[in-house]
Amino acid sequence: MAWFVKLEEGIVEKARFDAVVPAHLAWLAELEREGHRPRSGYWSDRQGRNGEGAGGMLLFWADDWAQADHLVRSDPLIQAGCVRWSLHEWRLVHGELPR
Repeated sequence: MAWFVKLEEGIVEKARFDAVVPAHLAWLAELEREGHRPRSGYWSDRQGRNGEGAGGMLLFWADDWAQADHLVRSDPLIQAGCVRWSLHEWRLVHGELPR
């Protein structure tokens, strides 16, 4: 397995974004149950158009790029068109992450 990172930026109004958050959290819980070890959060130092947070990051395990891409595209925030996103395979070069 490899580590992958999804970077995202919110592109819709807060009310529309917030309406999808419960489904997004359920999706993250499913990734956890499936062993993908998701770690998700938002940028607390950036401000969106309405003074709210603007984007975040998801770190997770996947077998390969195809699986990572499939998983990310199943995120309710992406399916609802709430975020602009990019996917990257991440190679750790210093330090450790718990297995």
